[in-house]
This record gives sequence, structure tokens and C-alpha cells, in this order.
Amino acid sequence: MENLKIAIKTEYITLTNLLKYAGVVMSGGQAHELIEGGFVSLNGKPATEKRKKIYAGDVVAVKGLATITVCNED
Repeated sequence: MENLKIAIKTEYITLTNLLKYAGVVMSGGQAHELIEGGFVSLNGKPATEKRKKIYAGDVVAVKGLATITVCNED
């Protein structure tokens, strides 16, 4: 499983966009499938909202694929 650190320029990024930006999925459809299938968690809790706002300091885990830590771009 990969540990990724992703820096964002904006205040937040949506969950589906984060998964695409981090390279975990190739499309929004794939991101939706992972979220709906229960494979994604946010800060240790199941993530069910596709458009959930993800902020710096949040940790998103995709079962068997990656753990993504979000930070501000400096």
C-alpha cells in the first residue's frame, strides 16, 4: 500500500477529485465506485459522500491501494 502526501493550493478539494489528483483512480466513475463500495475512509471513518470537502490535515485511506495525507502547498 502506498503512502502519499498531496499538497493542495486551495482551501479544500473534493474527495473524488483528490482520488484522481493523487493518481489512485483514472476517472471520477472509478472514484464513485470505490466510495460507494465502502473502500474509502476519511480520518478513520467510512467516507460516503462523493463531494465531501477534504482539507489540509485530513487522511484518506483506500483499502489495499493507498493512504493519502493532505497538506497545504507551501
